[in-house]
Parts: sequence; C-alpha cells; structure tokens
Amino acid sequence: GGAALLPSMLMFGVIVASSGLLLMIEKGILAEVKPPPLHPLPGELSRRGGGRGGEEAGGDLEHEVLRDIRNRTIRAVCGQRAMPRSVWELPPGQRRTVLRHLLVSDKYRFLYCYVPKVACSNWKRILKVLDGALESVDVKLKMDHKSDLVFLGDMKPDEISYRLKNYYKFIFVRNPMERLLSAYRNKFGEIKEYQQKYGVEIVRRYRKNGGNSAGDDVTFSEFLRYLLDEEVERMNEHWMPIYNLCQPCAVRYDFIGSYERLNADANYVLERVQSPSFIRFPERQSWYKPVTAETLQYYLCNTQRRLIKELLPKYILDFSLFAYPLPNVTSEFCRQ
Repeated sequence: GGAALLPSMLMFGVIVASSGLLLMIEKGILAEVKPPPLHPLPGELSRRGGGRGGEEAGGDLEHEVLRDIRNRTIRAVCGQRAMPRSVWELPPGQRRTVLRHLLVSDKYRFLYCYVPKVACSNWKRILKVLDGALESVDVKLKMDHKSDLVFLGDMKPDEISYRLKNYYKFIFVRNPMERLLSAYRNKFGEIKEYQQKYGVEIVRRYRKNGGNSAGDDVTFSEFLRYLLDEEVERMNEHWMPIYNLCQPCAVRYDFIGSYERLNADANYVLERVQSPSFIRFPERQSWYKPVTAETLQYYLCNTQRRLIKELLPKYILDFSLFAYPLPNVTSEFCRQ
C-alpha cells in the first residue's frame, strides 16, 4: 500500500496536514509571496566574479532567509517517517530514475542531478570539457545527451554508495510552472519527434475532431490536462517533477542552485569543485527565447483556474521544497 503512493502525492498530504497549505492556496496567500533572490549573489564568487565564495558569504538578508527556508523545509519534509533516507529505500522504478539522472565526475569528485529545462545541456557540456571529451564549452555542435557522460546508474551498488557518501552533490531548480511552459513551447513548438510522439495523442484525447492533427498545434491547456491525467512516475523527464527526478530526500545535496541565478550559482559550483579557472558557465545562445514573467502570466491567465489548481498537487513539492510561490491567477492579477 504505502509503496504504491506517489511521493509527490504522499508528501502533499504531509505538507497540508502540517502547515495548512490548502488553506493558503484557497486564500491566495502563497500566490502573493515573492521569493527573494536565490543564492549566491553577484560578486560573491572569488575566482570567477570577485568577492567571497557563495555559501560562505553573508550580509544579504534575503539571500540568507531564502536559503534558511529551503533548508528547513527540506529537513522537515524529509524528516517524516515515511520518507526515504537513501536511494536504496526507494522503490526500484524511482531508484532507476534518480540514478540515471545523476551524472558523475570522478576526476572532480562531484555528482550533478540533471533536470531537463534547467540548463542541463550546458552542464553536460561542462562535464564533457572537464573529462576531456570536448575542447571547449563554446564548441558549436548538437548536444549528444548520452555519449561521453558517466551516469551513476551504470555503476555497481558499492560504487554508487561510495560516491553518494563522499562526492559533492548538487542540483539546479526552476519555477515549476515556468519549467512546464518552457517544455511546452520547446517540445511542441519546435521538436517534430515530440509532436508526433506526444502531440498527436494529446490532441486526439482532449479535442473533438482532433484526429487529423500533426501534433504541432497542442494548446497549453491541453498539455496541462495531459499532465493532470498522467502518472508522475511515467512522465517524460522534461515535465516530470524535479522531486521525482532527483529525490532530494534520498540524496542529500550539498548545494541547490537556481535557474534564476544561473551564472552566479553555476560558477560558484565550478569554483567549489575546483574546476580549471578558464571554465565558465556558457552564456545563453543568441537564438534562445527565455520564458519571461509576462509570457508566463499570459499563458496562466488564459488557462482555466480549475485546471491549474488541480495540477498543483503533482508539483507541490517542487514549489514548497525549493521556495517558489504558487502561481497567481486571481482575477485582479490577471486584469493587470
């Protein structure tokens, strides 16, 4: 019975029981909370940006508050009796997922849990440079997401345990709704493989007379309805919750970086693992179109509130553990 419960749904119940989260959702309290800037702050990096190292630097109240909230929340949630204490306590399917998302650098002794749509391609590029498989992070080539990378899941149990215990471990997170919108626009607006594999089925399932669609006209509402009906553990990695991909209760990460402070956090990690000083996190490509706050607001405010509200439980741990506000889709906000 217990093992069959999806972790996100199980912990949604735990959080609701312990902090009255549902009441806060109903009253719109969390939607009004704006998170402070994520760490480290500009100028905190010694070798790559001047100033002191990210985690050691102090003096910025908002930075310290956010880090404290995140750490306390993770400790409280992961301290619940039902939560896993190691990857070996996870059901086999969940263990396979996290182990195949943990990339290994034996040379620099770190583990990075990659999350699609959170700059993971650039991190994979850096890993290849560190391993000598790629000359520079600026080399212009299509990213191969499998070759020249070492996955923790390909190792023996004792090798896995040793690295989990002794290596520096980090992940990068992103606002859950922003990540979903980024995945939607990229996969259904640009990638034919996803249009054919997922788009055709989504339109056929949720649209009357949608049988003739090529899968390139999926609406955002149809995509969210698909996510609502999909089992979390069976989701594609590009929209699977970060919690399920990286299991922050079973794996004790030393650092949680954020997409919002990507360069500063990434360069802090590179300094922390003592990578060569010439390696910096790549700048965004000129063709890349980021999801802005205005774009996200437009999509959310043109989506049924009921649909967003019903979808929140599947991603509630990503919101709460990583200190992101729930989406504000009140009439007053959407009229602005």
